[in-house]
Amino acid sequence: MARNVCDFRILLLVAAAAFIFIQLRLFHTQSKYAEQLASAVESESHCTSQMRLLIDQISIQQGKIVALDEEKKLRDDECQHLKALVDDLEKKGVKSLVGKNEHVPVAAVVVMACNRPDYLERTIQSILKYHKSVASKFPLFVSQDGTHETVKSKALSYDQVTYMQHIESSPIRTERPGELIAYYKIANHYKWALHRLFDEYNFSRVIILEDDMEIAPDFFDYFGAASLLLEKDNTIMAVSSWNDNGQKQFVQDPEVLYRSDFFPGLGWMLTKSVWDELSPKWPKAYPWFLSSL
Repeated sequence: MARNVCDFRILLLVAAAAFIFIQLRLFHTQSKYAEQLASAVESESHCTSQMRLLIDQISIQQGKIVALDEEKKLRDDECQHLKALVDDLEKKGVKSLVGKNEHVPVAAVVVMACNRPDYLERTIQSILKYHKSVASKFPLFVSQDGTHETVKSKALSYDQVTYMQHIESSPIRTERPGELIAYYKIANHYKWALHRLFDEYNFSRVIILEDDMEIAPDFFDYFGAASLLLEKDNTIMAVSSWNDNGQKQFVQDPEVLYRSDFFPGLGWMLTKSVWDELSPKWPKAYPWFLSSL
């Protein structure tokens, strides 16, 4: 009997030890899972916090974008208003200039400029030497392509000059590889300036000069006489004061006027009727090839 009691106690001790071991293993496992769960909850909380922070930042940036869009629209509206105001003032200035004249102007003279203030000054000074006596017949303009400030201030410093400024409204793309964008800008500038002078200011003729030229003493007399030829002979596209072969050693008669089928460019004059014909097919580049149109 005593042996059976002893065996039973041993079994109880073994069972108790096994139970305690199992409980310890369960406690260890539960602790481990609890730590992992706590870490997961902490990570989730951190992610939630970061996500809320990102959402707040996105909301702030969206608010800034909306504010910038509104400010841009306001600036654009202001620019359009100022441009319309400047255009109106320019038109009024030209109308006032023409209105004071006893005779209709022979032609507007426009100097095409960009970013060479020293050249522009030299050209304007050359024109003004002979311009005073014919100012009413040949109103003087400077048309600038771009925003070079020194060129603008130089042009505005002359009371005898009406200033115009051309700014590209969209990026320029060339049609063929390797072409220079500058040629497209020049063509756009010429078309814009001629449109302003012919279609908005209603001049019947326009003389175009580069910003690196000096005129001769008989420049205005020449174009005054040539304007009569343009009106009488509609087969003449333009009249030019430039001759590549006009050096002293090649000239036999300084009073001879040559007719050419090659467009000489540089200092040249065309009429409103020719402009109306050319403007719809104005080249995107190389405007000096007008004779091919």
